[in-house]
Amino acid sequence: MAATIRDIRDRTGLSLATISKYLNGGNVLPRNRQLIEEAIEELHYEVNEIARGLVTNRTKTIGVLVYDVQCIFVGRMLHHLGQALHEKGYGMLICDSCNDLCIEEKNLQFLLSRKVDGILVFAVSLDGKFLEAANRAEVPVVLLDRAFRDKEYDCIEIDNRTAMLRATNKLISRNHRRIALIASDIEYTGMERMKGFDDALGDAGITVPDEYRVRGRHSFELGYRGMRTLLCLPDPPTAVILGNYDTTLGGIMAVNESGCNCPNDISIIGFDDLLMSKVIRPKLWIVSQPMEEMSNRAVEMLLNRISGQAEGGPLRISFSAQIREGESIRKL
Repeated sequence: MAATIRDIRDRTGLSLATISKYLNGGNVLPRNRQLIEEAIEELHYEVNEIARGLVTNRTKTIGVLVYDVQCIFVGRMLHHLGQALHEKGYGMLICDSCNDLCIEEKNLQFLLSRKVDGILVFAVSLDGKFLEAANRAEVPVVLLDRAFRDKEYDCIEIDNRTAMLRATNKLISRNHRRIALIASDIEYTGMERMKGFDDALGDAGITVPDEYRVRGRHSFELGYRGMRTLLCLPDPPTAVILGNYDTTLGGIMAVNESGCNCPNDISIIGFDDLLMSKVIRPKLWIVSQPMEEMSNRAVEMLLNRISGQAEGGPLRISFSAQIREGESIRKL
């Protein structure tokens, strides 16, 4: 039979109130803490989180809504989030929205029904209406990677617009003028990156044909199809920027299949410094997001909201992205 709190009482001689206080994270005298911890180890006592949650109104569980669990960027972020939450004694309940607004809303209701203490959101939606149920339930929410266009929530992101402006300027400084971009015109990150692309071209007085802007949803298919289309144009670009990790994968495969040489035939800048950028040749120029730092900050922000330590209105923190040099750009 599993040990109970009464077994700890009998072993230590302490009151149930003192033991309960310790188990729920309260401060007890050092000697009492030692006695309780020794008894827990000897008795192999395991905390009943469900029972404790009924008392504390906390489940020590964080819900995570993701737009697509197949996305490699999301997978890496989940890894870092899981580590950060584990260190704080929390678990994760992950729901995949499959890039579907209706599924995203149902997933939110599911997480609320499971009494999660807070929710981290990689949003499909461009607006925050679907999170009103979380507001009514007073469940804190922190957005990751994507902000909303209509309402402010606590949010951790990179400065997407500036990151893309700097990437485009790397090509311009190497005398490229026929520059193309493959990026989303559906998702927040892609739209911000397109703005940065246009900012850089406008600052340099460069005009490119509309077919150099390949639009869609960030995906392997968009990168693959978009790169094949660009390479077959009568006047193809000399350089292409790929708007996220998935499009970078697709774009690189299309270049390899075409027989074109990078960077002699086409220069490339990719996005997200994950496994691919470390193994393919030539080594890619890459826009690199600080994923671990973003994840740690998001967990810190959410737990501060849960504990009541954070006060005031929504916070929006934008990290800077680095551009890691490679061998995939040719100077003209």
